[in-house]
Amino acid sequence: MKAWTKNQLKRLRIACMLNSSSRNRYLKKHQIFQEMGDNVFFQPRIIPSDPKLIKFHNNIVVTSNVTFVTHDVFHLGLNNLGKGDFSYEQSCIEVMDNVFIGCNTTILGNVKIGPNVLIGAGSVVTKDVPENSVVMGNPARVVSTFDEYLEKRKLKSQTLDVYVLWRNFENEKHKDEK
Repeated sequence: MKAWTKNQLKRLRIACMLNSSSRNRYLKKHQIFQEMGDNVFFQPRIIPSDPKLIKFHNNIVVTSNVTFVTHDVFHLGLNNLGKGDFSYEQSCIEVMDNVFIGCNTTILGNVKIGPNVLIGAGSVVTKDVPENSVVMGNPARVVSTFDEYLEKRKLKSQTLDVYVLWRNFENEKHKDEK
């Protein structure tokens, strides 16, 4: 079987796995990424087209619908201009220790995400992210330190009681109406 077909079958199998724990074991066992350290939780079902260009170190959470862009196909259109011969471009992405990447985030190629980083949902990461930072937005920019975020998070209630959560929500949202 051709390598391309074998890789496509692996991608299809990964996409069909409902259990993220099984998916993570499979990703590591079959060395889908260039590197996948310990305690890496990879929620997306769609594997980047060039996973060997991505390194994950340790203790990383990649939530749903995160997109890693390790290539572009601009050469297809540029070559039709008749202004030269343009080639397919690829680039690497490296994610260091203790990183949380929020859902629907896009990470462009040639980016290194430092250790102890939180990336807010929906962010577009276009350049390196410094260590010990919280970034969000499009393009993603630093909004606080990771340590500041941890302190704020410790102060919040850790309850999962749905009634308490709704009471807190309503109190917060309706305080201006009083």
